[in-house]
Amino acid sequence: MDRRSFIRKAGVTGVGAAAAAATLAAPAIAQSNPKVTWRMASSFPKSLDTIYGGADVLAKMLSEATDGNFTIQPFAAGEIVPGLQAADATTAGTVEACHTVGYYYWGKNPTWALGAAVPFALNARGMNAWHYHGGGIDLYNEFLGTQGLVGFPGGNTGVQMGGWFRKEINTVADLQGLKMRIGGFAGKVVERLGVVPQQIAGGDIYPALEKGTIDAAEWVGPYDDEKLGFQKVAPYYYYPGWWEGGPTVHFMFNKAKYEELPASYKSLLRTASQAADADMLQKYDYKNPAAIKSLVANGAQLRPFSQEILAACFDKSNEVYAEMTSTIPEFKKIWDSILAFRKDYYLNAQIAEYNYDTFMMIQQRNGKL
Repeated sequence: MDRRSFIRKAGVTGVGAAAAAATLAAPAIAQSNPKVTWRMASSFPKSLDTIYGGADVLAKMLSEATDGNFTIQPFAAGEIVPGLQAADATTAGTVEACHTVGYYYWGKNPTWALGAAVPFALNARGMNAWHYHGGGIDLYNEFLGTQGLVGFPGGNTGVQMGGWFRKEINTVADLQGLKMRIGGFAGKVVERLGVVPQQIAGGDIYPALEKGTIDAAEWVGPYDDEKLGFQKVAPYYYYPGWWEGGPTVHFMFNKAKYEELPASYKSLLRTASQAADADMLQKYDYKNPAAIKSLVANGAQLRPFSQEILAACFDKSNEVYAEMTSTIPEFKKIWDSILAFRKDYYLNAQIAEYNYDTFMMIQQRNGKL
């Protein structure tokens, strides 16, 4: 056989075989990575780029990992449904997914709040430890399943600030009659100390403080608070936000739609959710230091809640927990799990973490950092 003819024919055969193999493989690839297009309702406006941005992070990761076959399109609060109806829309199947915070729905059942944050529970690291390694995700999903949902942690702000006040709050007596924009679980606690809780949307807080319609308002923390300019009308900036020591934001998915996904997509959702969860906290940890310096430079006056006030709020919180655990079995099951871990978590935190951080803070105050 002519050598050149043999090589030419062999080359054609090789190319043809490769093409045939690719053709045969295509259906298998398509089957393993089916086209899935979902919509996600966020509870947050796009102006809060860090907390809203968690949905964008998730969507980008899923699309990249599946060559664009699994896509989720986030919609800001109000674009499909109001922010506080995001979970309801997901249960109903209006959208396949939402990015929200469980305590927004605590009025339907206080158990909703336990996967997010409740007064004097855990900080962000503690919540993540409980969720990922203490059975928290499974316990919360046991409850969410009764709502037609599956959820995974999808962000955390870290411990929040205690809010903006038009006057100084030095004692428990100063809380009497105080009209405060404070939502959910915390409102139920401070109400027992004489505070008058107010439910006000984020965009309406500034004018309400300016006009004196309310005396105080809690929002999130330095980075997000700075955008709203609260220091101009309520200069006293209190800390800590004891009702949100480690508020977990969740990605929630319609359970029926989630169960339809192939195993690989379910795994990707869990992995991408955890990545977005970590990413949000890292962003806040990076952006809050510059924001707090800017706020103080522009008139904010930092004030700690007194130990008297914190202790009173702690005791009232325990009264509320006692009532709820005695009447709501699903609440008790999850709260008992958090309590058991909280005791050990703060025992351990007193050793290396606390002493290292305290030493470094002293160096900072001494101008050595």
